[in-house]
Amino acid sequence: MNDRIYLTRDGYNRLKEELYVLVHQKRKEVLEKIAEARAHGDLSENAEYDAAREEQSLTEAHIADLENKLSTATILDPKQVKTDKVYILTSVKLRDLDKEGEIIEYTLVSSEEADTDLGKISVRSPVGRALIGKTVGEKVQIMVPKGELHYEILEIFVK
Repeated sequence: MNDRIYLTRDGYNRLKEELYVLVHQKRKEVLEKIAEARAHGDLSENAEYDAAREEQSLTEAHIADLENKLSTATILDPKQVKTDKVYILTSVKLRDLDKEGEIIEYTLVSSEEADTDLGKISVRSPVGRALIGKTVGEKVQIMVPKGELHYEILEIFVK
């Protein structure tokens, strides 16, 4: 699972910070829970111990996942991103052809940085996949779980 991921500097730093918290705080908290549960005696029927061990397993898996992502990450410089087509880190202004020309704006990012509340969508999402490689003026038809979307690309830019 060594797929290269593309991150902004901020996205990379957020993942590093999350990893730091997991390694230096969460891991210690979980070990304390395990020690406390062990102190209660018989481990064969100790639900608290089992829960703490499960939490440890999940924490270690999350740490390994973040370490892998950080080791395979390529940090993209938004200043180097072209705007002739839709690429990762480009923002697009779209006209929703189904909603009386409503204007929508998205920024395409990696899955790790996606946040729909901020208008950041993953390049792996149905909308992201449909927009990648398109140019201004193109119309796109996108199948999503709610049905079909129809957009016209009005502008491609970098924030």
